[in-house]
Amino acid sequence: QVQLVESGGGLVQPGGSLRLSCTASGIIFNINTITWYRQAPGKRRALVDFITPGGGTYYAESVKGRFTISRDNAKNTVYLQMNSLKPDDTGVYYCNDYSKRYTWGQGTQVTVSS
Repeated sequence: QVQLVESGGGLVQPGGSLRLSCTASGIIFNINTITWYRQAPGKRRALVDFITPGGGTYYAESVKGRFTISRDNAKNTVYLQMNSLKPDDTGVYYCNDYSKRYTWGQGTQVTVSS
């Protein structure tokens, strides 16, 4: 079965940094476009960024220049390096395939305090 596991979240002050990890099993990882989403309380999941099998990347305007997505296919893992964090970055962060949308993992909580 497909399993997506997010980790690395935590509580940080504005301007701080976190690195999130997304590890997948049950899929052919290196052919997937892995996407990060985030969901603030009371809001829908929103796309943060994604990385293609070939390493191409896309970033939402709100995170461009602050977040970096990367992948390690040997570890079936995608990373999200988040710098210069803002309170608006607070939310639960999830990973998934861009088009296939497997069952969501539990996500990892990111809280940026004021």
